[in-house]
Amino acid sequence: MRNTYIRPMTIADLAIVLEIETAAYPFPWRLQTFQDCLKAGYQAEVLEVNQTIIGYGLILKVMDEAQILNLCIHPKQQSYGYGRKMLEHLLQFTQLTKSVFLEVRPSNIAAIRLYKKMGFKQVGVRKGYYPNGNQEREDALILSRKT
Repeated sequence: MRNTYIRPMTIADLAIVLEIETAAYPFPWRLQTFQDCLKAGYQAEVLEVNQTIIGYGLILKVMDEAQILNLCIHPKQQSYGYGRKMLEHLLQFTQLTKSVFLEVRPSNIAAIRLYKKMGFKQVGVRKGYYPNGNQEREDALILSRKT
């Protein structure tokens, strides 16, 4: 993982972030969602490889808990360890919290495998949380890790 760099996300990064989001997810966040997160002061980071943004992560801390809101690596760059690198980076912002939470689709096997390797355990399910393109919705697994 040479020439990798993680830095704070800026408004100027959002066009590329949105391209990655759209490439990775069938129901991507909208531009306004990212803008709102930045305006609210959420911890938002981008991961660059050779000065090109290939991924990002957003985390929200409230009192003694943290919520990973979004962690995404461009599909063409997945399976090279970048997701783990971004997750490790985001977890550095949770040192003063008791727990970190996130939601993940049960169909996202690679992400679940990464989260479990990093100490996350399933603590619940949100029924019908994610849209899936038809009348039914996909559940979200709620994962947590003590810090």
